[in-house]
Amino acid sequence: MNEKRPCDLLIKQVTVLKPDMALYRDTAIAIHQGRIVAINRSTLLEETYRPATTIDGAGKVALPGLIDAHTHVCQQLLRGRITDEPPMIWVNFLVPYESALEPEDVYWSTLLSGVEMIKAGITCFADAGGRHMASAARAVEALGLRACIARSTMDSATFVPDTMKDTTAGAIAKTEALFDAWHGKANDRIHIWFSLRQVMTSTPALVEGIAASARQRDAGLHIHLAEHLKEVEHCMVNYGKRPAAWLDSLGFLGPDVLAAHSVVLSDREVQLAVERGATPVHCPRSNLNSHGFPKTPLFLALGSPIGLGSDGASGGKIDLFAEMRLLKSAIQASRGLPINDATVLPVEDALRMATAGGARAVRLERDIGALDVGKKADLILVDSTAPHLYPTHNLLRTLVMSATPQDVQDVIVDGVVLMRDRRLTQIDEEKVLRKANEQLIAIARRAEF
Repeated sequence: MNEKRPCDLLIKQVTVLKPDMALYRDTAIAIHQGRIVAINRSTLLEETYRPATTIDGAGKVALPGLIDAHTHVCQQLLRGRITDEPPMIWVNFLVPYESALEPEDVYWSTLLSGVEMIKAGITCFADAGGRHMASAARAVEALGLRACIARSTMDSATFVPDTMKDTTAGAIAKTEALFDAWHGKANDRIHIWFSLRQVMTSTPALVEGIAASARQRDAGLHIHLAEHLKEVEHCMVNYGKRPAAWLDSLGFLGPDVLAAHSVVLSDREVQLAVERGATPVHCPRSNLNSHGFPKTPLFLALGSPIGLGSDGASGGKIDLFAEMRLLKSAIQASRGLPINDATVLPVEDALRMATAGGARAVRLERDIGALDVGKKADLILVDSTAPHLYPTHNLLRTLVMSATPQDVQDVIVDGVVLMRDRRLTQIDEEKVLRKANEQLIAIARRAEF
């Protein structure tokens, strides 16, 4: 009789979503040293492996961990403050708030974001940056999540206070220092990216310098692109080009660029971004509240992967299930109804945005974003027996259209169980909530909200 092989974790009797979007029932997943080593019939793998830990997946669906490809962890403690406030939110609230942040504020804000992400099935996120991002990296290390963290860089704009701006050289040097200190830490769960806040706060020298420094280090580039019409006006008035074309003229656009929002792009700019290999990331709730409908079907028709982002929790909760549904409904209303096309954004494409598309956006598609042998073990187990999910004629469609963060039961990152039966294993949730509330009150006083 053959001796059983050791593995760290075996998830048995689970339904597995494979990369082709097919669901396989009565399946098992064997995980060892942080990676998936086998996916096969549960009876076979139970006979083959001797696991240190076993999770019974009966009644659950294993999905790739969701990827929040554009967020702001330092804005978590603004939650509830900016809703129903008149424009300009950026000038009236975000600028004084971020200017008032101290390193410990960012640390506890990131921990709070991470707790919410884990409980919502998010295993990886890309942060566009702020101040004190070493504190964010420190929190990610403790949380056990995977993250691509950037430092927000700005070297111009009169509406930005000096405390949030740097010289061109200073902005680049500070990100380089963050990269040297944190890139690859926490078993390579933390990657440091370079970032431009937006075109209106960047000089041509900063655009070129950030891109050059990032590419010397093979780091990603994160930017808010075509989020609102003011960007278009700014670039047309100052440079005679639309935002994507202006960035391209400076050599910025490329396959290492994560283009958050990508809403007010012309058709030609969409084509340009796809030609250069930049990955758009849509943030449906944020975009629909203030900037309109993205050209999602055009990106898809041109073969572009698309990521999905929450844009942080300042305007609502972090919930990629809700973002998928909102985008699907918005695209159906704006693009599908006028041409009587019920499948202008199928559920499979919406789910890919939160998984494989997000993995491409954060340049980790070889390791995460799908459940397959050899991939890193970043996955979630969703209870499919709740009355809003069971019974169903089509489980995948029902999951996309009806699942909520509360249905996520177990979360695994890098082969480590971060949540088991809705209980966090690495973080004291009560302490995080208590400390975050203390920081929220202190920040509000400092920022004079």
